Amino acid sequence: MTANPVEVHSIRFRAADANDIPALVDLVTSAYRGDASRVGWTTEADLLDGLRIDGDRIRVDLDRPFSRILIAERGGELLACAHVAKEDGAGYFGMFAVRPDLQGGGVGKDVLAEAERVAREDWSLPTMRMTVIDVRDELIAFYERRGYRRTGIYKPFPYGDARFGLPKRDDLRFEVLEKSL
Repeated sequence: MTANPVEVHSIRFRAADANDIPALVDLVTSAYRGDASRVGWTTEADLLDGLRIDGDRIRVDLDRPFSRILIAERGGELLACAHVAKEDGAGYFGMFAVRPDLQGGGVGKDVLAEAERVAREDWSLPTMRMTVIDVRDELIAFYERRGYRRTGIYKPFPYGDARFGLPKRDDLRFEVLEKSL
């Protein structure tokens, strides 16, 4: 399921394809892991080492039905991405990454709004959900300002599965956030 490109505030949105996988891995890694991620405010460098995403997981998301990886570009330059999918009768928002040097400038708000539009208008879904590491207070506050609410539903962090990173703490878990669309 691909969509036609959409432009918002000079940002062009399009659905990713297999050719975008290397750039997506680099973008997501730069936003969350290592010293480069510390330029932005979404870093998880103090919580996790290792991978945040790999090409195989992206390929699975590209190939499944009701799943779209959004790419935000300006002038052909990759600015941000997010994964939106249909799961359990609701939209699911994940793999959200904005280039660290652009964080705080409004690009992320536009990407989130486009993902919500896809779930609401393209797939007629009533709700968007996501999971956030529950110690990420600043990130949770960002989503709350955009209408998401903490559900009190927690999911375990996949300790021992290096595909999700190498934890530096033993108290990580995910909380489900939700918004009516």
